[in-house]
Amino acid sequence: MENYKERLRQLEEAHCHLLKRKNQKEILGNGIFDRYTFPVLTAQHTPLFWRYDLNPATNPYLMERFGINAAFNSGAIKLNGKYLLVARVEGVDRKSFFAVAESENGIDNFRFWERPITMPETAVPDINVYDMRLVQHEDGWIYGLFCTERKDPNAKAGDESSAIAQCGIARTHDLISWERLPDLKTPSPQQRNVVLHPEFVAGKYAFYTRPQDGFIEAGSGGGIGWGLADSIENAVIEKEIVLDAKQYHTVNEVKNGQGPAPLKTEKGWLHLAHGVRNTAAGLRYVLYTFLTDLEDPTKVIHKPAGYFIAPEGEERVGDVSNVVFGNGWILDEDGTVFIYYGSSDTRMHVATTTLGRLLDYVLNTPADGLRSGATVARLNELVDRNLAYMKNKPEPVATTAS
Repeated sequence: MENYKERLRQLEEAHCHLLKRKNQKEILGNGIFDRYTFPVLTAQHTPLFWRYDLNPATNPYLMERFGINAAFNSGAIKLNGKYLLVARVEGVDRKSFFAVAESENGIDNFRFWERPITMPETAVPDINVYDMRLVQHEDGWIYGLFCTERKDPNAKAGDESSAIAQCGIARTHDLISWERLPDLKTPSPQQRNVVLHPEFVAGKYAFYTRPQDGFIEAGSGGGIGWGLADSIENAVIEKEIVLDAKQYHTVNEVKNGQGPAPLKTEKGWLHLAHGVRNTAAGLRYVLYTFLTDLEDPTKVIHKPAGYFIAPEGEERVGDVSNVVFGNGWILDEDGTVFIYYGSSDTRMHVATTTLGRLLDYVLNTPADGLRSGATVARLNELVDRNLAYMKNKPEPVATTAS
């Protein structure tokens, strides 16, 4: 019993220290956004009473009874003054579920709510659910769109990995009680990374999609798609168009997908997306940005070359290495933007910037010229401007101490 009490004390002390730990901005950075020293969510952030049976009579060795493997790929929303993440929490049994974590300042001290989200099932139950995008729609509901995965009924005997991915839809007002709606129907065999546009378009619900042929491979599909549905209660997209296609020898050559819902700005709709390319070490996921027209959200008007955020340091290591994935961000009243991103399917991080800095980056960073010669020309143009500026800039005026 004494060993039990001492182990419990140590567990509680370590958990309390983790939850109260302050996060610090990393020094200097790239001027576009600020990274932070510590992840904002990990498996160890989950409550002890989720992971342990705390009754010494039934768990005398104080073993984990419900193992948590990871907490990552969170949707995000600010509600009642709190920064809320709807995280993908994965048990050691490989099943994911959703749980809400709350913070006062959005950068540290995230604490999970007492219970995970109990997501209603459809007539054909989900085998796995994950990667929720949250959007406060102008119809008054908060919608959660997520990937729902089920075994492929046409898989060959003995094939226990082939699956069908589609878009699940649920709505809520408080993130506690959820109403499950029928899955989205589209012309594509499979769907991932579906996001609801926050406003009606021509009186219809507008969706960003990611049409793909298979569960993992985009195949002839790929790219960030767009489609309209008359109703959200039975959402059907009759026709998809691709507004941002995958492209050879870019950060999104294999596939790409919308991150969170875009932010409405005076310059256009600001998007965060993920792009995937192939390497000798496997797939590499990064985040990139682009801007679409306010009146025509299917028209890309600015798209900086390359990635916006790529995995660095410990972010590169985890269950699925060399990955960053972002499906949640929050625009605060003062213009601060909190960008929440998962790393290597293991943990959650935050980066902060401002809407002004993001727009400056998107509007003034040149587009990809799609070949090495164009990249060198773009660099030389910057070098020429800087050399001319440094040659002609006025000398600083000398001052004397009074």
